[in-house]
Amino acid sequence: MATSSAAHPAGFTTTTGTADRFSASDRRRRRAGARRAGSGTDRGGGVIRVLVVDDDDLMRAGLRAVLSSDESIDVVGEAADGRAAVDSVRRLSPDVVLMDVRMPRLDGIAATRELIAAAPETRILMLTTFEDDDYVFGALSAGASGFLLKRTRPEQLIEAIHTIAGGESLLSPSVTRTVIDRMARQPQPDPSAGRRLRELTPRERDVLELVARGLSNAEIAKSLIVEESTVKTHVKRILAKLDLRDRVQAVILAYETGLIRPGA
Repeated sequence: MATSSAAHPAGFTTTTGTADRFSASDRRRRRAGARRAGSGTDRGGGVIRVLVVDDDDLMRAGLRAVLSSDESIDVVGEAADGRAAVDSVRRLSPDVVLMDVRMPRLDGIAATRELIAAAPETRILMLTTFEDDDYVFGALSAGASGFLLKRTRPEQLIEAIHTIAGGESLLSPSVTRTVIDRMARQPQPDPSAGRRLRELTPRERDVLELVARGLSNAEIAKSLIVEESTVKTHVKRILAKLDLRDRVQAVILAYETGLIRPGA
């Protein structure tokens, strides 16, 4: 059966019958997925509460339209700049903040830094048209759990919201490459950061190195010949010992300390 394309105000394109209208079974699956995300930041009884932050009115409207196609996502508010975002998070307690980078009053990176300090349980997904190294690295270093470009397909954005709410981190391949390239330009590993690795056991260091190389838990388990549940336990302990929010920060630390070198 032929499908027709519809353009959202935000510039996202969807195909009727896929991103705009999910089947009943798909909606049930997503609701179930949101409930399972309770081990992450989902505090809404099975519904993921999202705050949309962008200084473009049309973009915010488009993002709301895209996210509203998933019944397990509730857009609880909008903000037009970073300062308003910080205020809205304190008032609305969203699970996930969908954050633009370049905004007036307070940009997305500075807002992320403030939000992480004020509400560390809130997950932040950066969504921007800019793939500049400084923006990417700045956002991730500030504590963002993911970074996507605005050309991302609507269904991928929805999946990203579920991933972030479930306590995982998310980077597009191009953004991952940007992080690695940026770390490659670091002249020398930071000795003070390296001392933090002393808290880890040899096996935890092995796991951290594989995480930094981009391997999934399943791939790490296969490499080390252990159960995937064992890898998950190691990752959880690594994050706790090093006081890291997620795998994104673990990757950055691994490069900063020289545990892994780009191209090695």
